[in-house]
Amino acid sequence: MVDKNEVLVQIGDLAKQLGITTRTIRYYEEIGLMGLSQRIGTGARLYGRDDILRLKFILKLKELGIGLKEMQELAENFDTQNRDFASQQHQFTTITPKLLEILDLHIHKVDEKISRLSSLRKDIVDYRTRIITTLKEQKHE
Repeated sequence: MVDKNEVLVQIGDLAKQLGITTRTIRYYEEIGLMGLSQRIGTGARLYGRDDILRLKFILKLKELGIGLKEMQELAENFDTQNRDFASQQHQFTTITPKLLEILDLHIHKVDEKISRLSSLRKDIVDYRTRIITTLKEQKHE
């Protein structure tokens, strides 16, 4: 149900506000991450508070490295379109375990990358040291 006093934002203004393209927003709608937007007579898309909160949540998940497929899984388990973020606690507890599972997986992937990068860094430092040592030995000959 739409609140008649709610301020609605057009797609171009929303995209500009969030630093993304209108195509990105339309794409998220197409793949089901966002509900269908409201339209005015000219066909322009309008977004309310819940739409904006959902889009910000999607962008935050993206920033955390969570892929679109995983976001779609979350969207299937949790519909933010028809919920009051302050009052419907049971929906939050439904998505939380799945979100934690996805975040744990990403933490594990990041830890693996850090380990590989640390090993690579050590190899590069060792290689650099050998080059310097070789150059010094050649100088003294």
